Amino acid sequence: MLKKLLRSSRAVAAPGPAPAPGTRIYAIGDIHGCRDELDRLLTMIDTDDAARGAADTMLVILGDLIDRGPDSAGVVERLMTLAQQRPATRFLKGNHEELFLHALAGQKDALRMFCRVGGKETVLSYGIDAAEYDSLDYPQLAERMAALVPAEHRAFLEGFEDMIVSGDYAFVHAGIRPDLPLDDQRPSDLRWIRESFLEHRGAHPKMIVHGHTITAQVDRRANRIGVDTGAYASGKLTALGIEGHETWILNT
Repeated sequence: MLKKLLRSSRAVAAPGPAPAPGTRIYAIGDIHGCRDELDRLLTMIDTDDAARGAADTMLVILGDLIDRGPDSAGVVERLMTLAQQRPATRFLKGNHEELFLHALAGQKDALRMFCRVGGKETVLSYGIDAAEYDSLDYPQLAERMAALVPAEHRAFLEGFEDMIVSGDYAFVHAGIRPDLPLDDQRPSDLRWIRESFLEHRGAHPKMIVHGHTITAQVDRRANRIGVDTGAYASGKLTALGIEGHETWILNT
């Protein structure tokens, strides 16, 4: 009788989080204009996905496709093609997409900040050479950008989501405000938040998968998983694979 009581009193560890049943997810961290690394990672994902057998596979792009790296225009074009090839692919809007779109809409303050945080490389990737870029003032640059960025690229970026939820997981670009339910989160926090989210040690409503903050390796915590491994500086673009209660990592 005593042994039975002891066995029944032992805590049973709860299983880890899982996405929606039957779903396999690959969450890709901040690409930042790294077209070559993106191509390599997508090939790795295709190989890994095929080896694991049938599933409802979804790719989640965690945002910040553009800026800093050498080929933002090429990244946008590649992912537009991917969206046609893999209709289940979903895209989160990062703070860099937000700035780019505001700059294209003529917001002067957004254009200035965009240029300070890696936007020059994005502009160059759309066909302005460095000498011309350096010769332009902000109004001239805004005019050239509006002429050079294809309307379909702009529409594609404007269609990105703020949050994606699957089962026990929520995917956002930067993080969430810990004191608010998921339905009450502000888009600005989802794209820009940092310290108050990163330093929070309590549970969130879901396991949060995010980019935005660079770490050398995937940053696994009890309440969140960070997937931005600084591809534009490190050459390492990372995807987090998720299926059932299992997770795994692919990177370049």
